[in-house]
Amino acid sequence: MNLVVTGGSGFLGLHLCTTLADRFDKIVIIDIAPIDPDEYPKNVEYHNVDVRDYEAVEKTIADADMIVHGAAALPLWKKEDIYSTNIDGTRNVLEAASKQGIKRMVYVSSTAVYGVPEKHPIYEHDPLIGVGPYGESKIAAEKLCSEYREKGLCVPVVRPKTFIGTCRLGVFQILYDWVESGKKIPIIGNGRNRYQLLEVEDLVEAIYLLLTLPEEKVNDTFNIGAERFATVREDVGALCDFAGNGASVLATPSWIVKPFLELFWALRISPLYKWVYGTADKDSFVSVNKAKDILGWMSKYSNAEALIRSYEWYLEHKEEIPESGVTHRVAWKQGVLKFFKKFL
Repeated sequence: MNLVVTGGSGFLGLHLCTTLADRFDKIVIIDIAPIDPDEYPKNVEYHNVDVRDYEAVEKTIADADMIVHGAAALPLWKKEDIYSTNIDGTRNVLEAASKQGIKRMVYVSSTAVYGVPEKHPIYEHDPLIGVGPYGESKIAAEKLCSEYREKGLCVPVVRPKTFIGTCRLGVFQILYDWVESGKKIPIIGNGRNRYQLLEVEDLVEAIYLLLTLPEEKVNDTFNIGAERFATVREDVGALCDFAGNGASVLATPSWIVKPFLELFWALRISPLYKWVYGTADKDSFVSVNKAKDILGWMSKYSNAEALIRSYEWYLEHKEEIPESGVTHRVAWKQGVLKFFKKFL
């Protein structure tokens, strides 16, 4: 069996390839970001292909039995690139898979499709109200998946919460940097809201089930998130306690902080985009009962355990971390946040 992973150079892609390599004969990566071959198993083959290039996509997936479509433009990208990658790119992969007679394409969506609802937990049938171009593009891509499902293609859709783990950097690298420095860690609001995360190992296991279980079980949409999570104050506090260097949680008034963060983002002097600062003080958690009942999936790690595992990896590898870029595998420039760090 051969597997194609679009976005295989990224954080999730790396974990998919390394975990599933011994379960498939060959894994083919489609991505525009290069890979370090030493990080990947020998049966992983890299192709520098943009999912927006239909002909290249169709050619590259020709020998595939299954696809995990994880390639996506993140919220830090330009609006036009987010739409073209996340919508047009998804259409290309679906069309190519359909034409090539590929058995199954798992689409990695996001719980960003739900926006910022007042009711929790969030279920798969709840309204989709995306925040910003990223959330909107994920909704549009899911609609394409539904269209191709009706045409006969098996298209399981997974909606993961924000996932972390070894090699996860991006906005979390900023958190880990501040924790390591023994600083006060400002959180938006009082921190009594519950914000569910997800360990990437648990997500990979869910995706594997979607690839391998019978079509009648998986040809649907599933939320995935940690089953054990506390409040933001408690989970970040657990990370600070683990660091043991004086780092502590500092609550801040949302009504003061958010307008400044909105201004900083508009000026592009902060990496904290609307989804981050807009939801940080809100409850955000989904029901995973559907995945548990139908797929037999269970999460292994809690929020706090996932944060600590990711932080431990950061401490061991911080000297090797690339210092620029807009993916989850590099450190994001802190911009104006570095200025505030000096005074906390």
